[in-house]
Amino acid sequence: MKNSNKSLRYNINKKQLLKWKKKKKEEVINIKKEQKLAQKDIKKKFKQELKNEKIKVEERTSGISRKKRMRNEIIVLWLVLVVLTVRIAWLQFGMGAELQSKAYVQQTLDRSINPRRGTIYDATGKTILAVSSTVETVTVNPVNISKENKENVAQALSKIFELDYEKVYKKVTKRSSIETIIKKVDKQKADELRVWLQENNITTGVNIDEDTKRYYPYNNLASQIIGFSGSDNQGLDGIEAIYDDELKGTKGKIQKLTDATGGDIQNTGENYVEAIDGNDLILTIDATIQGIAEKYLKEVCIDNKCVDGGNIVVMNPKNGDVLAIAGYPNYNLNEPFEPSTDELKEAWPSMSQADRNKTMLSLWRNKAVTDTYEPGSVFKLITASASLQEGITTPDKKGEFCCTGGIEIAGVRIKCWRYYRPHGPESLRDALMNSCNPVFIGLGQKLGVHTYYQYLKKYGLLDRTGIDLPGEATSIFLKEDKVGPVELATIAFGQRFEITPIQLATAVSTIANGGVKVSPRVVKQIINSETGEVKDVPVKTGERVISKEHADEMLNMMESVVALGTGKRAQVKGYRVGGKTGTSEDGVNTNKYVASFLGVAPISDPTVIVLVTLYDPKGEGGHQGGVVAAPVGGQVLSEVLPYLELNKDNEKEEDIRKQVEVPNVEGLTIKEATKILKDLNLSIQIENEPENLDKENTIVREQVPKKGIKVYEGTKVIIKI
Repeated sequence: MKNSNKSLRYNINKKQLLKWKKKKKEEVINIKKEQKLAQKDIKKKFKQELKNEKIKVEERTSGISRKKRMRNEIIVLWLVLVVLTVRIAWLQFGMGAELQSKAYVQQTLDRSINPRRGTIYDATGKTILAVSSTVETVTVNPVNISKENKENVAQALSKIFELDYEKVYKKVTKRSSIETIIKKVDKQKADELRVWLQENNITTGVNIDEDTKRYYPYNNLASQIIGFSGSDNQGLDGIEAIYDDELKGTKGKIQKLTDATGGDIQNTGENYVEAIDGNDLILTIDATIQGIAEKYLKEVCIDNKCVDGGNIVVMNPKNGDVLAIAGYPNYNLNEPFEPSTDELKEAWPSMSQADRNKTMLSLWRNKAVTDTYEPGSVFKLITASASLQEGITTPDKKGEFCCTGGIEIAGVRIKCWRYYRPHGPESLRDALMNSCNPVFIGLGQKLGVHTYYQYLKKYGLLDRTGIDLPGEATSIFLKEDKVGPVELATIAFGQRFEITPIQLATAVSTIANGGVKVSPRVVKQIINSETGEVKDVPVKTGERVISKEHADEMLNMMESVVALGTGKRAQVKGYRVGGKTGTSEDGVNTNKYVASFLGVAPISDPTVIVLVTLYDPKGEGGHQGGVVAAPVGGQVLSEVLPYLELNKDNEKEEDIRKQVEVPNVEGLTIKEATKILKDLNLSIQIENEPENLDKENTIVREQVPKKGIKVYEGTKVIIKI
């Protein structure tokens, strides 16, 4: 009982304690609330007092602040007025003209008038090689064609000019200020449109403006020199491209005021700004000589099946004037994207577009300028002239050299082309006539690499010639410090390096003109279209390379090459002709050859150089320069020299028909005998020749005439087997 009473008291005390704690907690919370409210009141009162104090301060200073504000506002306003005044003045005076121009452009519609592209003449100044004729260009202003007339206009345009109706209608109905319908139409077609417009009372929206069209009167003639121009009157290749700035002129225009939609403003008229025609050019190219070169080049390329074609360069060595550069095959300037040869026309339909493009690009190339090749033995002229100038040799020292069929250089034996029957003792003249490789290898070794390269530089063979035609290639030589004995040996007789035909012709011009370097040119005069003033393109001459004495010695030896050596087939009746033949392997493909001949005439006063280069001849005549190229050089000179009215050196035929000594071919094979006789310009006839004759193994038993007999060149030697 006693314990239970204690427990009860404990529980009662506990409840009271909890009530007390709760009461105290509520009192604490209320106290905190009162404190917060008191703090808020204090802050509120403080802010109000602070505000009141600011108001008092502002009231004290309000007079002063108001004055400052007014003053600052006046300053700012003044600055704004100054800036605006300056801006207005700049727009009025500084940019007035520009803004006026822009405004005028927005208010006008311009139609271009193409100028007449300058005429290109040949060297005579009379023969026209390229000319621009007057044609028409048709445009429309769609906004100026009424809705009811658009369909009729589109139908008329498509019918007259044979155009797709849908394409024309799209242009006629397009929301634009001007659309081109067709360019470069002839006057007859344009007049047909004029009649239709008049009959249908259409006075606005269709424009017929004067234009020009490029025309080449001689089609293929000099195509790879002249080049062609595009539809927009710009030069795309050849002289047309190189001299485009001179030829193109300045465009004119027809201006007319327009409204905001681009339509014509009636009764405002048109402003016509006349086009300025391009300047005319007079070339160094002579159309007659160009025609002669192209004629014979085409014949030899076809007859000898020259796989990669050929080229002929004709120059005046005295001033560097290029008289002709013929290339075969070539193309028609009036149809530059179409094949011109029968073979190509036949193959064209089956060719892919990529092959067509590749073919046309090759036809456009002027390979005499843009492509390099190994010149072969023609280059011996450079080695010989340098050796004379350095005093290493003389023209006629008998037995100075001896050909044993080859020469060993740095452990490598290099054969003479006539290794099977060595030339034996020779002078420099003999070596040049015989085109004997070992002699020139020896001369190269005596000169040395450094001296030899100095002459290459002097002759301009290490640099481009600077001819005024596009795409000129540079020569390919080993760097001087990379040239060893074997490399020097091959360079000395014209192989294992590459130059362009124009480089070679220019270098030999130095010899022909007495030893002074010249640069080639194709344009000699520019005629101003407005004033008629004639501006000469200067002749570029350089340093003296060899003396006049040594140049004359070279010419004399070159004459011997044509009179008695490998160039006999280049002789021209009545004229003294000098030259050098060449045969070389393609540097990439040893199964291909390049046959060449370089001729100079007349020797008494060298005025013409002709270089014939034939790429990979596959005909029965073989690939020897003296056999296939030399005759072409003679043919060209036989017509060019009389045309230029150059005096003949010899009138008697005996001076041209040289006698030769018949060699001994008995005991040799038919093949060997044939080659020897051909080298002497003698023909061979096999008595009772059987079918399927083995020429490599059949031996010659007897010959008529016998050895040692002197006969004229061209004589037949009859052999028995």
